[in-house]
Amino acid sequence: MSEERTATTAPVRATRLAVVMLAATAAVIVLADVVTKHLAVAQLSHRAPPRLLGGAVYLALTRNSGAAFSLGTGYTFVFPLVSLVVIGWIGWMAWRLRSVAWGVSLGLVLGGALGNLGDRIFRAPGFLVGHVIDFISVFSNDGHVFPIFNVADSALCCGVVLAILLELTGRRRDGTRLRAPARAVGADGPAMGADGRAVGADGPGPAADGRGGTAGGAAERAGD
Repeated sequence: MSEERTATTAPVRATRLAVVMLAATAAVIVLADVVTKHLAVAQLSHRAPPRLLGGAVYLALTRNSGAAFSLGTGYTFVFPLVSLVVIGWIGWMAWRLRSVAWGVSLGLVLGGALGNLGDRIFRAPGFLVGHVIDFISVFSNDGHVFPIFNVADSALCCGVVLAILLELTGRRRDGTRLRAPARAVGADGPAMGADGRAVGADGPGPAADGRGGTAGGAAERAGD
């Protein structure tokens, strides 16, 4: 009994592959975000936004004091605190992470949060209130069709969408998967006898001599 109790209460340990996938995904996103922001500032300042893919995408440099997709521009100081909470939560989850898919999802969110947090800390106008570099605009060159965003914003959204899909399909962060409970045997119909006939309220079961085991069968035998 004590051994079973110890087995069920033992803490779940993270697998190396899942944690490596989380860290690698986050590192790739941060690197891509830093490089593309540097290039955007160096190449797009003081020039008209380049038009790509027939006008589907424009590279329009802007500095955003709000959250992802220019939301909440009047509350700059709040977003670094939210990012720190998210980063701390992901770090805590990493200790029990056993799912590679969840590692990718959390890595995308972590990389996006770190990318924009770096702008909040190191860019003007100051510590924790720095403006985030955005430069990707779709279907317009000024963001009036869809808010201008960056690589970190895209990673955040993709990570959240992937997490929702994993939850909807029953995939847990500890590597297990929820499944629908099996239906009870006989729930959809009457039980079957050895000869393939239904046994239950819908009809009489066969008697030992092959005749119906009801009052009608008894009357038939009396007539014999």
